[in-house]
Amino acid sequence: MTFKHQTGFYRGKVRDVYTIDDHYLVMIASDRISAFDVILPRNIPYKGQVLNQMASKFLKETADIVPNWLRSVPLPNVSVGIKCEAFPIEMVIRGNLTGHAWRTYKSGERVLCGVAMPDGLKENDYFPAPIITPSTKAMEGHDEDISKEEIISKGLVSKADYEQLEKYTRKLFERGKQIAKERGLILVDTKYEFGKIGNTIYLIDEIHTPDSSRYFYEEGFEERQKDNEPQKQLSKEFVREWLIANNFMGKEGQQVPVMTDDFVQSISDRYIELFEKITGEKFQKQEVKEDEIHSIVDQIIEGL
Repeated sequence: MTFKHQTGFYRGKVRDVYTIDDHYLVMIASDRISAFDVILPRNIPYKGQVLNQMASKFLKETADIVPNWLRSVPLPNVSVGIKCEAFPIEMVIRGNLTGHAWRTYKSGERVLCGVAMPDGLKENDYFPAPIITPSTKAMEGHDEDISKEEIISKGLVSKADYEQLEKYTRKLFERGKQIAKERGLILVDTKYEFGKIGNTIYLIDEIHTPDSSRYFYEEGFEERQKDNEPQKQLSKEFVREWLIANNFMGKEGQQVPVMTDDFVQSISDRYIELFEKITGEKFQKQEVKEDEIHSIVDQIIEGL
């Protein structure tokens, strides 16, 4: 697919991104799903629509904190916005000892991305205060942990910009946790991506979606922690856990296990559940055809 005035194209793990006149982006959220930086072989019905509609909602609800790239959502799985010069890092923020942080902690390490983690914690416990654990943004392969000091010393981001990114990250996370709490959820961890035009920093990509975030149910959280029980969560982590249980972690030589129709449907159901739970809105399934995208996006481009 090509659009009027198209000057570039990038196929990401889960999104197709078209550059228009080197100034605008058309981002199409596909139904692809990735884990351990590998695109899995089966598409997840309505996943793209879920991600796109959630991201646009939360971008609008955080625009008072930091300006963002989004300008239009002409279709359920399509967003149009301004092109920024992306910073080559992702700002990961963690409120609880979960996922990658827990796997690091369980191995005996007490420092992640240059940030000290206190002794005496168990899986899913709250950190005394949220920690920021950045990663590099790999065009191919795995993202890598990196510290604030390395980012600045390598010149990936200037000291002044990085400190501003940290401030935005903490404010966005606080807002995200507040929105989640209103819906009976805990925003456990998430990642943000930022870019720049001139001297202005913009929030780019998606935010607070199940692809970029992890949520726990607030009800029963303390009891489950006390009883050393797994937390009930809404995120992509259950896909990672299923892959790990089937001996796949994205390492060389490993084969992606067969994803049955029932498993694919269960992933779709979880994405829709999270959309409805955190937005308080009923998810309306919509089928969008390629020629419809082409026609409507070309009209939008002409009006830019």
